[in-house]
Amino acid sequence: MKYAILTFGCRVNQADSLALEDDLRACGASAAPPEDADLVVVNTCSVTASADQAARQTIRRVARANPDVRVVVTGCYATRRPSELAALPNVVRVVRNDEKDTLVRLVGDDLGLTTAERFGGGEGACGGTLAPGVAGRTALTLRVQTGCEERCSYCIIPSTRGAGRSRPLVRVLTDIERAIGAGYKEIAITGVHLGSYGRDIGDGRTLMSLLSALAAVDADALFRISSVEPMDCTPAVVDLIAASPRFAPHFHLPLQHGSDPMLREMRRPYTVAYYRDLIDRIRRRLPDAAIGSDIIVGFPGETDGHFKEMRHVLEALPLTHLHVFPYSDRPGTEASRREPKVDGRTIRDRAREIRAIGERTARRFRRSQIGRRLRALTVDDGQSAVTGNYLKLRLDHQRNRNEWVHVRVEDEYDARVDD
Repeated sequence: MKYAILTFGCRVNQADSLALEDDLRACGASAAPPEDADLVVVNTCSVTASADQAARQTIRRVARANPDVRVVVTGCYATRRPSELAALPNVVRVVRNDEKDTLVRLVGDDLGLTTAERFGGGEGACGGTLAPGVAGRTALTLRVQTGCEERCSYCIIPSTRGAGRSRPLVRVLTDIERAIGAGYKEIAITGVHLGSYGRDIGDGRTLMSLLSALAAVDADALFRISSVEPMDCTPAVVDLIAASPRFAPHFHLPLQHGSDPMLREMRRPYTVAYYRDLIDRIRRRLPDAAIGSDIIVGFPGETDGHFKEMRHVLEALPLTHLHVFPYSDRPGTEASRREPKVDGRTIRDRAREIRAIGERTARRFRRSQIGRRLRALTVDDGQSAVTGNYLKLRLDHQRNRNEWVHVRVEDEYDARVDD
């Protein structure tokens, strides 16, 4: 059987899709373009209305191009509005997030995957059948936690992902051992609320326990820590990442807004001053670290004054890249009931302004790295490499994929191999 997986949204979804691909290959399936596949799995996001729309459009497009295809839909949109997706052409099954880890088992008989019941991966694991380079991936994204019990007023994810659930540390380390054995040199560690790791297990383990175990891994592997909420990025976390060669100098810390009144309305448990102090601490310990952030514009009640305050904060913070999200009402959230709403045109204009700040921020960081000698992992076809501090650079000559190299940054987008 031939399959394709189409993924929307966050790194957690990317990790989930990789685990699904691992399961499918273990059952004898082979990858193909969506137009040639017998099965297409659409792993959806529902963080905004546009994410929902993109999933619907994709399913319709796949069905038009491949009239005989069987479509299985999973992810957050599938959990939130299963009947909407079940009604779309060629959809044979909708699988909620809490069943996603066993998706291949659930649909195996229908799809003729006779070995499905014998596969022992699941639960976000990497079964070890996918080597670096499969489906264009060089680094592995590994989910160690899912679910969230925070109650940000705008967010639908607690209802689509459920309560926080951590994978036991021994199983995480087993997955990492398998991944390194399969040839992976970089592993991105991700979760829906990664900072809550271990709280649900009840054995005293925390995010620091996880990071300490990763720091002790005896292999030439690099761990890239995915998004961590600012309140969970403690001084101890910063110090450990700064001190250990096992971790990429890369943080993603979602600020969401640069105005304290807006943060309170969003139910974000920190202030702008706290966030600024956190970034300053990272910069003192790791002057060349990549530090990204998420920003929401147009939250209900956001005034010109709130927006101006955010703009000034973002222009001053030494961040390296921004992900900008125009506010989108999610039915069932507290924010969806809040007034006054910001009109669509104003939201689009404000998003454009913040994206422009993000572009200037990214350019400033790239320019600051010119002349630096950095360690990087070759990706794509070996003509590019990604540094620990998340610069993707074209190389002056081709190398093998998935190879550690030292590069000299020549300009914003080019580097010379300097081994």
